[in-house]
Amino acid sequence: MRTLDQNLRRELIEAVAMVVIAHAEELTSLDQAIGDGDHGINMKRGFEAVLTDIDGLAARPLPEALHAIGMALLMKIGGASGPLYGTLFMTLGKELPAAPAAEEVARALAAAIAAIKARGKSETGEKTMLDVLAPVQAELAGGGAELTARLRRRAFDAAAATTPMKAMRGRASFLGERSIGHMDPGARSSCLIVAAVCDVIGG
Repeated sequence: MRTLDQNLRRELIEAVAMVVIAHAEELTSLDQAIGDGDHGINMKRGFEAVLTDIDGLAARPLPEALHAIGMALLMKIGGASGPLYGTLFMTLGKELPAAPAAEEVARALAAAIAAIKARGKSETGEKTMLDVLAPVQAELAGGGAELTARLRRRAFDAAAATTPMKAMRGRASFLGERSIGHMDPGARSSCLIVAAVCDVIGG
C-alpha cells in the first residue's frame, strides 16, 4: 500500500472534491425529487471551497487536514448536509492517526457514524447517508482481500438500496410513501466519496 504522504493526501482530497463537483447536477436532480433540490449545488460549493486550499490541506497531517475539510464543509455547504458532512470529516480527523491502518479507519468511521446519528437524530434504515456509511464500515471492519474493490461495490449497492426505502428523516420524510422509488441524495453523495477514496487507495 502507498505511503500516506503529502502527494497521496492531495490526490485523495482532489479525487473526492472532483467527483462530488462532477456529479452536482445528478445530486441536485435526486434532491429535487424528494428534498429541497439543493444538495448538489450545496455540496459543489463546499468542495469547491476545499479545493481553493488543496495544497495547504495536503501539507497538513491527515487528522488536521480532515478537521479543516470538515470545518470548510460545515461553513460552506449549509442546509442539513453541512453539519452532517462536517461532523463526518471532523470526527474522522479526531479519531484517525496520521498513517492509519484499515482497522483504525474502521474504528474511526464507526465513531463518525455514531456522531452523525447523534447530530441528525437518525438511524440506519431511514433513507439517509447512514445507509451507505454503515454497510461500508461493516465491510471495512471485516478486512480481507481486495478490500478497496469490495468497499466500492458495497457503497454503490448500499446507495441503490435506498431507492425502495421510505424516508424517515429530513425533508423527504414529509413525502411519506412518495419518497419510495427515489435514491437518497445523501446516500449517493456518500457513495461517490467512498468510491473516490477507494479508487485512489486501490490504484
